[in-house]
Amino acid sequence: MQFAHFDVAAFINANWQKRPLLIRNPWKAWANPLEPDELAGLACEEGVESRLITSGSGKLALERGPFAEERFAKLGKEPWTLLVQAVDHYVPDVAALIEPFRFVPDWRIDDVMVSYANDGGGVGPHFDQYDVFLIQGLGRRRWRVGPVCDAQTPLVPHEDLRLIEDFEATGDWVLEPGDILYVPPGFAHDGVAIGDDCMTYSVGFRAPSRAELAEAWTAHQVDAMAEDDRYADPDLSFQAHPGEITAEALDRLHGMVLASLADRDAFARWFGHYNSLSKYAETDWRPEEQMEADEVAAMLGEGHALHRNPAHRFAFIEAGEGVLLFVDGVCRECRGEAAALARDLCAGGEWSGSPGEEALALLTALINQGSLGFEEED
Repeated sequence: MQFAHFDVAAFINANWQKRPLLIRNPWKAWANPLEPDELAGLACEEGVESRLITSGSGKLALERGPFAEERFAKLGKEPWTLLVQAVDHYVPDVAALIEPFRFVPDWRIDDVMVSYANDGGGVGPHFDQYDVFLIQGLGRRRWRVGPVCDAQTPLVPHEDLRLIEDFEATGDWVLEPGDILYVPPGFAHDGVAIGDDCMTYSVGFRAPSRAELAEAWTAHQVDAMAEDDRYADPDLSFQAHPGEITAEALDRLHGMVLASLADRDAFARWFGHYNSLSKYAETDWRPEEQMEADEVAAMLGEGHALHRNPAHRFAFIEAGEGVLLFVDGVCRECRGEAAALARDLCAGGEWSGSPGEEALALLTALINQGSLGFEEED
């Protein structure tokens, strides 16, 4: 899917991480990519992250999937909402919704969550720590947007949901199929279905916190440190008070810590690995039978195209005369034709051609890793 009219430059300048924006149906031709029954089917599968939010006696309650099929038959007329995470991993037409938003770098993109609600269904007023584009797929939903929130914003006491206690809307819109609401990080928002068969596609983005990065990067470096790399002071001099930690000692201690974290090249390699890890590490996407390079070459020669697995994250970092390719947490150093191939694969879409030896080896490794695959025949 592509936009027919949307000024990306104007949006980034005026709205990205600044203020919400309602975008009335910008698509060339909007078509809802997933049926409600298909979404419910995904919510019944093991390994698929799903939630059901029901409303009884005016209070929201959360259930986590997978769900038995009969659970949906037991839902009454009280408002309820089904949410299924990372639907783009399983449904190519949902994964295609990400393409128009790739003016934001791929490493920032998280996944597409899909929600279905009956009349009055919603998850309550809340705020997120990341950007989100809310695409109306089926039916209508009323969105109210409020002010920016933070850790000090009062929340309703609830075991499972982080709901804003005193929500006051500053914007109020009803979205029709194909309409999009952009909400920057921290902005309060509340969506309520108007009528049944309301489906919303949430294209979410990643924003690692400083604490998350510091903790993970530090832990990575610590794992590689030698036990005998310790504080030393061969130039120790007499100090007037034995109980004092002197400025000289603190400078040396502080320097030890900073020096262990200051290697930018090591950080780049680590972050490529860290950021490209699969969202659901327990899911094994590898093919049942591993392929040999000559088999891959034969299929490409017959005109079969390779496609990226939407569940695997692709990214590269320029490194001297080549690139570091990161896919699903694995780093591969690529040069020459393999480097060009790595850039092409990260650009997305299908790939076909007649690769040389190094490029063919890269393709074969990625196929056997489950990151690339030939489209299955009907």
